[in-house]
Amino acid sequence: MSAIHPDVLTPPNLDSPYRVIAYVSDLSRGGGLPPHSHPRAQLLAVTSGSIAVTAEGSTFVAPPERAVWVPANIVHETRHLASTRLRTLYVAADVTQKLPSRSTVLPVTPLMRELITAIVARPRAYEEDGADGRLVTVLLDQVATSRALALSLPFPKSQPLLSLAYRILDVPGSSETLTEHARSLRMSPRTLERQFKLETGLSLRSFRRQAKLLKALELLSAGTPISKISDVLGFGEPSAFIAMFKTAHGVTPGRYLNQAPAPRTRAAQAAPLSADPR
Repeated sequence: MSAIHPDVLTPPNLDSPYRVIAYVSDLSRGGGLPPHSHPRAQLLAVTSGSIAVTAEGSTFVAPPERAVWVPANIVHETRHLASTRLRTLYVAADVTQKLPSRSTVLPVTPLMRELITAIVARPRAYEEDGADGRLVTVLLDQVATSRALALSLPFPKSQPLLSLAYRILDVPGSSETLTEHARSLRMSPRTLERQFKLETGLSLRSFRRQAKLLKALELLSAGTPISKISDVLGFGEPSAFIAMFKTAHGVTPGRYLNQAPAPRTRAAQAAPLSADPR
């Protein structure tokens, strides 16, 4: 395992004059931060586990080998969906003109992964005009040319439905029925369906399907066997899980993490993963 410089294990001073400030942290499952913002943009790159970031009206979920990008001064909150190791890069606002202007999920390509690994192995007071500064420049170029991934879910705004959405995201393979969810919220099933659709644009069934796909990416990145993932997500047979995954991503689970992100087709653009098929 590559070395991590002691500097990057302590909370950073965001007033630093450097373009990029690195911070490596280990986060406990179920933790998170309430709504807040930073004067710098953030690249939240997940090494293991997963993180959900709610910003600009959506919740963005990043499993391993993915990162959430949050522009400077955007109010956001975080939730750790599993025990997570996070490599955060705080990027000075005055160098983000060519970087994404809205919050999104980005792929961490092999080159980006190596660049981040190199940056967290160096002191925060790196030489901007030297080799370290050139590494930072290449990384920022990689972020600027990255393609946004459809790894977000619209979340409810009311607290009862928000709590339900997080329960589903935490345990997407739960066998709880619509009736049981409704009973726990002291609603009728019809009211729950109507209110959930009103607040998210998705049926509860579609939300659960997308939650399963996001959990599958986390487990695949951890090297979990397909048969185990199928069990965790509540599928009777691996073939059913594989079919759902291929319908959503265009490739089988075994090939997904090893392939370069492909351009989305016109049909996919018209019906992203989080779209409600009903």
